[in-house]
Amino acid sequence: MSGVKLTVIGCSGSYPGPDSPASCYLVEAPFEGRTYRLLVDLGSGALGNLQRLVDLRDIDAIALSHLHADHCFDLSGLYVVSRYHPDGTFATIPVLSPEGAGAFMARAYGSDDGEGIRHQFDFRDWIDGAPVQLGPFTVTARLVVHPVAAFAIRIDTPTGSIVYSGDTGPTEALVDLAGGADLFLCEASFVESAENPPNLHLTGAEAGEYATRAGVGRLLVTHIPAWTDRAEVEADVKTTWDGPYELVAAGDTYRL
Repeated sequence: MSGVKLTVIGCSGSYPGPDSPASCYLVEAPFEGRTYRLLVDLGSGALGNLQRLVDLRDIDAIALSHLHADHCFDLSGLYVVSRYHPDGTFATIPVLSPEGAGAFMARAYGSDDGEGIRHQFDFRDWIDGAPVQLGPFTVTARLVVHPVAAFAIRIDTPTGSIVYSGDTGPTEALVDLAGGADLFLCEASFVESAENPPNLHLTGAEAGEYATRAGVGRLLVTHIPAWTDRAEVEADVKTTWDGPYELVAAGDTYRL
């Protein structure tokens, strides 16, 4: 392949919807004569869609924004495949994640000793603002605002940059991280017309405002729950953003 490709595996906010699994995004780029594959989040229901596009053995690394079910719970299924596949156990996969993710995911899987899932995954803690090299990608995470430790993620490549908000309430950290990004994959779980709880999610208007202030190239609106009117989210986006945008759907692809 040439260039960088972003594929939306799942984008339904909070839980899998009828048209999409929960959050999961595949970022691919050439690296050392092959295609390097970074998986960003692996939420509920995403593992099935993912197998339509890639051999799971070819996933090189995983970046988890935070430890809510709709962003990480299909890691349990990937563990089963990678540990017990009849063609042989997969190589260990590095997983960039919030502190404590290994023990948390082991419990979620049901391991009595708290270790089981860590046979296949090398959990590495995010350090706020510190870049990490994963194949052709320079990956930087910033702590954002959510009820659990949550990170927005920036992926820089020689041909462009992608910033993913993860789940967050309003925070200047997201504006700083997204500065000049080519693609800004930003959540918009809330609508302006509702009484929204603080420090949890963004509205479409807030996503648009941040895109404008950060000077991004293109806004990709994601994490809209199935119970939310997408047309209302889009109308909110248009109040603060006049650049190119899309409300993403499972299966959509974008290139840098």
